[in-house]
Amino acid sequence: MTTYQLTSENTHSWRAISKPAEIAETRLIEAILEGRFPINSHLPGERELAESLGVTRPTLREALQRLERDGWVEIHQGKPTRVRDYWKEGSLGVLNTLSRYPEHLPANFIPDLLTVRLAMAPTYTAMAVEKAPQALITLLQDCETLADDPQAFARFDWRVHHELALLSENPVFVMILNGFTDLYLQLAPFYFAIPSARQHSMHFYQDLAQAASNLDPNQARILTNMVMRESIVFWQQVNFQ
Repeated sequence: MTTYQLTSENTHSWRAISKPAEIAETRLIEAILEGRFPINSHLPGERELAESLGVTRPTLREALQRLERDGWVEIHQGKPTRVRDYWKEGSLGVLNTLSRYPEHLPANFIPDLLTVRLAMAPTYTAMAVEKAPQALITLLQDCETLADDPQAFARFDWRVHHELALLSENPVFVMILNGFTDLYLQLAPFYFAIPSARQHSMHFYQDLAQAASNLDPNQARILTNMVMRESIVFWQQVNFQ
């Protein structure tokens, strides 16, 4: 059963209290990222590690199972737990976790991520224009009332790409994007803090709506390819401070 606590008096806003396994998982991830447990090293024995984390051994096992699922560690019965090279062996869960620790991201991480989007976005955008142009036009009309605010742009831009993937009717695109949700919503506000980046995206939404009105998937593909490439250039201006 999940327990909750009030965030302030006389409010209906509730916040879930972290479970011991979640706390242990967070502490282990921080220790890995900070180099206390380097890549390809082995974690201390179960008893020692549980004591150092201040949790029970069953709680530690639950935390380690979470870390193994996402690719942080490798567990073999009767052998020490190995810290994986999470950049080579991790899953999308690692990416989402790393969004909470931007200071540990390598310099080329976001451009690499945007390159992945560049490989996908033109295709699912063209498919969306081909299969559901009116639904796309309706969606993009909301940009007319979009607040000139980094958070608002981040949420809307994510909504646009997620809906484009849905309208493409290819569930693989949707599942891949779903794996990036937390990471995107954590980092996109830094990008949209740049006024020219917000203006750039606004022009994209308007031009894409025109491509949908023209029933021109190829125009949408070319436009999206160009805009995704330019977004990589804009990212070079981002300041995490």
